[in-house]
Order: sequence, then C-alpha cells, then structure tokens
Amino acid sequence: MSTTIRTGVLAALAVAGLTAGAALTAAPAGAAPKAAPRFLTASQLPPHPTGWTAGPVTDGVPVELEYCFGEALLAYDIRHRDFRTELETNAQQIVVVVGDSAKAEALARRLDREVRRCALRAGAGPEIEAEYRTYGTLPVEEGARVHAVHTRAAWGATDIDLTSVGRDGGTVTLVRWGQMGDFSDAPVKAFKKTTTTAVDKLY
Repeated sequence: MSTTIRTGVLAALAVAGLTAGAALTAAPAGAAPKAAPRFLTASQLPPHPTGWTAGPVTDGVPVELEYCFGEALLAYDIRHRDFRTELETNAQQIVVVVGDSAKAEALARRLDREVRRCALRAGAGPEIEAEYRTYGTLPVEEGARVHAVHTRAAWGATDIDLTSVGRDGGTVTLVRWGQMGDFSDAPVKAFKKTTTTAVDKLY
C-alpha cells in the first residue's frame, strides 16, 4: 500500500535522513555488564559503485535526522554512525540502549510511526510531493520494519529514502539510506539484508 501526500516541509526528507544512536542504562544489581552494541561497517551497506566510507561512532542525533526523530529520542542518550559515498548516496545508523524490553518495544513502534508522520507533518505546501511505502517486517531477533519515502520538489529534485527500525531485547536500532532517485532506484532487497545484519550484530 502506498500513500501520496503533499507538504512543504518534506524537503527535510529530500536532503536529510534518519538518525543513529544509543542510550545506556545501568545494569540490574548483580548482573554482569552487557557488552556495548556493535554498529554496521561500511561493507555491510547496500553495494555502491564508489564504495562506502564509515565515520566514527559518535554521541548524539545527527542534524539531518533531528527533524524526523529528535522529539522521539529526547529522553535517550544516542550514539550514531554516518556513512558516505563519493556521490550523493549516504546513510546513518543509530542505536538506543533502552535496557527495558517493554520500553524498547514502545520506542521502536514510535520510530516506525514517525517515519510516515514526518512525511505528513508541517505544512501541506505545494512545493514538495511525497509518497510513503512500507516494505513489511523482517524476522530478525524481536523484529524489524522497512519503510520508504520518495520526495519530488516543484523545482525538479527527486530523492528516495529507505528507513528501518529493529529491536534486539532492550536495544533499538534505526538505519537510514538515501540518494537522488525514486522507488525504482531503491535497493530494497540489499537494504533488508543490511537491516537484518544491523539488528543481528547488535550483540
């Protein structure tokens, strides 16, 4: 199913992406400390002709992702990693260590909702047209869901973003990939593989 929407603020999606982060909570008394979650490496992103370069794991929400997810992540300490190619294609991963499985499930559901809400929000202006699609769920750990948003600007710019949200126990990860193009340019199968790897390798 797809939904077409027009909004003046979706330019944020055309030039931005989704975040990467991790919030740390104290382990229960008497429990052994859990290893820090692991992030994707450059080689685990969907293949690109120029290859990928991975940045360091960094605290905070990337500026590009604050518009869509900043409010949902306010209560957490976030860690993220940025990925770049020699062209316009880029990606981000955030990891949030909530610690409590029920709260992590609630956060994952909210982030899933925010992908579509971001496309619907703030405007109804005529200069940007956006179409949202869902590509379903993936059977990895506690599950993951894949989304896509295509934006088309009145001045001709067209961009495609893939976003996924997944969970392993009390930890949530969000992966975003974006470049110029439309749904036909989205590497959905490869992105699903990336998402499965991102969730599976957290611990």
